[in-house]
Amino acid sequence: MGLILPDTGLVIWMSITFLIVLFILKKFAWKPILKGIHDRESSIENALKAAENAKAEVANLKAENERILADARAERDNMIREARELRESMISEAKNKAKAEGEKMLTAARESIQNEKMAAITDLKNQVAQLSIDIAEKIIARELSSENKQKELIGDLLKEVKLN
Repeated sequence: MGLILPDTGLVIWMSITFLIVLFILKKFAWKPILKGIHDRESSIENALKAAENAKAEVANLKAENERILADARAERDNMIREARELRESMISEAKNKAKAEGEKMLTAARESIQNEKMAAITDLKNQVAQLSIDIAEKIIARELSSENKQKELIGDLLKEVKLN
């Protein structure tokens, strides 16, 4: 039974030893241990705060990056739209210029045709007039071949002319 129930003297000495060890630990080791624990606790707390700050900063950076990306996309879309508008404007301008040039060429061609037509008509009139004069000369030459006919023609002309 000695093993299950210890002696009273043993219990007293164990209690005294425990109290001495407790006093020595409290006097010399307890404060540094508690100070170490508090220091460790504060460093962990600081690390957690720093991690939360870093997490918030990462979220801010992510939001800023998304905003920058959205701005870049909007600027890209704007540049593409402006380039399309410029392209359409240039194409439209080229079409209008080509149309105006075509109309100008068509007008010039019409004027040239009209001028050629007028020149041909004038030439034809000149030829008809020349032919008429040639025919009239031949007819008059034939009609006025005799002296009687000449005198008769001169008389008729004088009758037509009235002197004032």
